[in-house]
Amino acid sequence: MSSGSEVNPIQDALVAQLAEDKAEWAEAIEAIHAEFGDAGVREILRYVQDHALGMNVPLNEATLNTPYINTISPEDQPPYPGNIELEERIEKVIRWNAAAMVLQGQDQGTGVGGHIATYASCATLLEVGFNHFFQGFDDNNDPDMVLPQPHAAPGVYARAWLEGRLSEAQLRNYRRELGEGGGLSSYPHPRSMPDFWEMPNASMGLSTPAAIYEARFAKYLENRGLKPKSQRKIWCFIGDGESDEPEVIGTINIAAREKLDNLILVVNCNLQRLDGPVRGNGKIIQELERVFRGADWNVIKVIWGGGWDGLLARDKHGVLRKRMDDCLDGDYQMYSVLPGDVQREHWVEGNPELEHMMSSLTDDELKAIKRGGQDPKKIYAAYDAALQNTGKPTVILVKTVKGDGMGTQGKNTAHQYKNMGEEERIQLARELGIPISDDAARRAEFYMPPQDSAELTYLREHRRDLSGPVPRRRQVCPPLVAPSLDSLQDFLAGSGTRELSTTMVMVRLLSNLLRNKDVGKYVVPIVPDEARTFGMDGLFKVAGIYAPEGQKYRPVDADTLLPYREAADGQILQEGICETGAMASFMAAGSAYAVHGLPMIPFYIFYSMFGFQRVGDMIWSCGDMMCRGFLLGGTAGRTTLNGEGLQHEDGHSHILASTVPNLKCYDPAFGFEVALIVREGMRRMYEAQEDLFYYLTLYNENYRQPAVDDVLHNNDLDLDALYQGVVRGGYIYRNLQTDSAAPCVHLLASGSLMQQALLAQQRLVDAGLNVTLWSITSFIELERDAHACARHNRLHPLDPPKVSYVEELFAQQQGVFVAVSDYMKSLAGGIAPWIPGRYDVLGTDGYGLSEARPQLRQHFEVDDTHITQAALVALYQERMLDAQTLESHLGGLDVDPNKPNPANPT
Repeated sequence: MSSGSEVNPIQDALVAQLAEDKAEWAEAIEAIHAEFGDAGVREILRYVQDHALGMNVPLNEATLNTPYINTISPEDQPPYPGNIELEERIEKVIRWNAAAMVLQGQDQGTGVGGHIATYASCATLLEVGFNHFFQGFDDNNDPDMVLPQPHAAPGVYARAWLEGRLSEAQLRNYRRELGEGGGLSSYPHPRSMPDFWEMPNASMGLSTPAAIYEARFAKYLENRGLKPKSQRKIWCFIGDGESDEPEVIGTINIAAREKLDNLILVVNCNLQRLDGPVRGNGKIIQELERVFRGADWNVIKVIWGGGWDGLLARDKHGVLRKRMDDCLDGDYQMYSVLPGDVQREHWVEGNPELEHMMSSLTDDELKAIKRGGQDPKKIYAAYDAALQNTGKPTVILVKTVKGDGMGTQGKNTAHQYKNMGEEERIQLARELGIPISDDAARRAEFYMPPQDSAELTYLREHRRDLSGPVPRRRQVCPPLVAPSLDSLQDFLAGSGTRELSTTMVMVRLLSNLLRNKDVGKYVVPIVPDEARTFGMDGLFKVAGIYAPEGQKYRPVDADTLLPYREAADGQILQEGICETGAMASFMAAGSAYAVHGLPMIPFYIFYSMFGFQRVGDMIWSCGDMMCRGFLLGGTAGRTTLNGEGLQHEDGHSHILASTVPNLKCYDPAFGFEVALIVREGMRRMYEAQEDLFYYLTLYNENYRQPAVDDVLHNNDLDLDALYQGVVRGGYIYRNLQTDSAAPCVHLLASGSLMQQALLAQQRLVDAGLNVTLWSITSFIELERDAHACARHNRLHPLDPPKVSYVEELFAQQQGVFVAVSDYMKSLAGGIAPWIPGRYDVLGTDGYGLSEARPQLRQHFEVDDTHITQAALVALYQERMLDAQTLESHLGGLDVDPNKPNPANPT
């Protein structure tokens, strides 16, 4: 046996024979292509591959990659329709003004920050789009939605200034939204700029699922006949480093599965993260190509600028292509900062054929050769191919240089490059051809070409030809009248002797709304593979599950009363086990009033534990995007969802929800409360068109649902007063007086723990006390209103003070107050400053447990026994009860004073 260094004649003969055979195979494939085209080549290769696999020959090498060159050959490039020289001058002006915005901010010494390098890397990508592709509003089509990389916002602002959409004062106040004359938000934020930005995307990774589900929702509306077919495209620009976010790759399959050819994802592959290379030891473009081709996307690679075309055309033996394949991203990043002669050495690497090939270029010419993302012709060809594509989403992988043309071009520090010295500013202005003085360059002054200049004329004409400016958000949506109270009588009448959970009431209400002739078609039920958990399977047959291809199979339950029915015009969005996708659908539906001019009403029901805790970032984006709709936290409560344990039992979603300023938060105890809150939400969001959305927690505990008439009768209320109490946060539910001389106890309860409070009320009444039970539908709304009144009184000390609703509610009450909810104590504790007496709070602080409901409530000290005990102790400590009476009453309660604190897991 020969050693590794010895000649192996058998191996040499095999290599020679295989080389000859490969040449014959290549010739045969060329002949097949000439005769049968692409389809013939695909068919024969697929057959050969299947045959090899049938012989158990493993194909270990990836088959999803194409060579590391442009997807579109020079011969297939369409003619460029624009004036490249003029467009380059426009781009340079925008580059300068974008940088000047950041530099002026630095000069102010405010530390507001800003980024230069990202826009420098993607300026040409955006300019080709703005000049030739991004459609604005017209009478025949919806506008394109353009989502730039968030750090590229200065370039978008700088272009909008040239278009006359923004003022110079606004540019000077970049990242100074409160500045005189108005300012500009750091990143795309519709709430900050409601006529400009359409979707927030400053949180890395979220713009991709948002764009995917926005594209899908547009198809949903078309398939349901709510809007005509459209040529509208969703253009989403992200960075290559951003693709590491799991929300990006984790949501791309649905785009291919549902054939979202209205979606174009552009990945700016400048090869750098914030700190260093994205894949220094690999190739991010090749990696992403494998991922997206494997998911059945249309993949277009734009790697090399036109300067490489001649070299590649002379590469008869593939040595240059092989070198391109062999180089790593870390190498390419280094090449971007090297002078031409050193680049040549790295490219040639001792290969005589490569050396001869590159001898046709001088060192300066080699250094000047651009990457694909800097060549407008290559970008145009890719965008044009993406528009022609049908039946698949498109991803365009574009190779660029981070900080292109800046002092830190290609360096690991490029992202943090936020300032320039005076001479560097002058040099940049001269390189970009900006006709301002050196002093003006030192001050980073903006440059506006003359209004009749060729640059501004060209820029404005091209946007006019594309139907106006983008991005642009506009709200043209007629109001929708909320259902009348008469239409909700079934929910106001209670359940009689039947026991129902608030979840089941909500499902019945949803069914009622779907049948409503005025609002039904706008209702969008959204569920992440938990419809049966929430009892929503009855809606399958009525509304159908949206599936763009319909239902091609006979479901296993076809003969049952509640079959699983999919339909192309289905109304339910069943998102599978994907909270991110479901939340993205909520964003798309909740913003449809602005994006599509349709008052869509999303109802997204989910495990309350897996809402804010799982996708809180996206919910925050919904607030930014001014979404409307209902988030429904099902199986709520740390002690109500029995048996599921620590990961499922929610005792804090309301705490998290309270951090979203325009999210109205409710924890209703009864079915009629659910109905009134939903009705009020529809009135405020769709009739009054307020920029709000709602969060309701729903429980799976069954109990008798009271009738509104009984509540009104027992408390001498009218319906309007009760309605206002429910939607403002609380009302008297039941007042039991035993003796006017007896101490008074006030129990405040929400959600399913109202049932424990009812039991405690009776026990306390049996003890001879006066007890008033208050249904608190929202501790959060009570607290918010109280803080708002306190602020007003602080700022207007000489005016008559405003009285908050919680103060008004308890103004005439005396005694002790005990609050209980199935949530952490801080929820009910928020209103403590406005309670006119001793206030104790019981809640479910701590981790959940797998246990039965009674044991869970005893463990967390929120059962009727602990509520009773807390009230008695409060009376004693406030000297409203003597020690002997306290001891007598406590003797009948099973409370272990030495049990471990459930809030302390150790």
